[in-house]
Amino acid sequence: MPRDPYDILGVPRSATQDDIKKAYRKLAGKFHPDRNPGDKEAEAKFKELSGAYEILSDEDQKAKFDRFGHAGLPGGAGAGGGGGFPGAGQDPRAAEDLFRNLFGGDQGFDLGGMFGGGGAGASGAKGRGRGRPQAPPAEDVQTDLTVPFDTAARGGSIRINVMGRTIEVKVPAGISEGKKLRVPASATGSADVYLKVHIAEHPFFQREGNDLIVEVPIGVAEAILGAKVDVPTLEGDTLTVKIPAGTSSGSRLRLRGKGIVGGDQYLQFKIVLPGNIDDRSKELIEEFAKLNPADVRANAGWNK
Repeated sequence: MPRDPYDILGVPRSATQDDIKKAYRKLAGKFHPDRNPGDKEAEAKFKELSGAYEILSDEDQKAKFDRFGHAGLPGGAGAGGGGGFPGAGQDPRAAEDLFRNLFGGDQGFDLGGMFGGGGAGASGAKGRGRGRPQAPPAEDVQTDLTVPFDTAARGGSIRINVMGRTIEVKVPAGISEGKKLRVPASATGSADVYLKVHIAEHPFFQREGNDLIVEVPIGVAEAILGAKVDVPTLEGDTLTVKIPAGTSSGSRLRLRGKGIVGGDQYLQFKIVLPGNIDDRSKELIEEFAKLNPADVRANAGWNK
């Protein structure tokens, strides 16, 4: 009993012609005998795919199959080779025309021998100037790739598994969220793969373009009097920087050239109050407020 062409192509009965074509292109590229030399199972699968596609790509044949099954096709349920389908499974010239129409132009397919067409089909193809069969182009594959923050910033390589192969992907320094990396078919053995880049979060760095932002907690006394503190850098070392006296929470200090690919690093200060303030400290703060009166909300937006 011939198999259901929808099952062969892996598409639902509600599939559109675009869905059917995409499914066929993907599978045909995978099982084409030119990519699987000497593999009889792949060759049989390829012929079965071609027969299924010929049925479902023809609206009239598709409608007859949907209504009557294989009995509604030319030759009935017992028709032909290539998985029991008519047309491409039996006639190499029909399959050749099918591929040329689908993939555009003269792709040089000589499928006579592959489909059991014998001498006439093969010699006829040669007479038209075609040579060795060429595999149809497999459909491009797109997938997501999460890149460590440091690798995205500084560049490097990542080993990933693509289409059953472990390959090394080079990540350029400064790559940004949403960019795509292309892995050529020569590396995957089948189709071009496009990797959409997602950048993993960093424990303390944030990114603004090629600039880096790191939040630096400071105490009240450090903010008022100034201080020297150690801060991290992208290279993994630390720098000692001087906090200016009178630094406000939220203000930034720039470290030139310490960002990504020539960008800068910014220290964003956050004043942290002590958890418990004793009575004597409160008295000192009250005295400080009297000695340094200031209307800190004078320039707030709602007072303008």
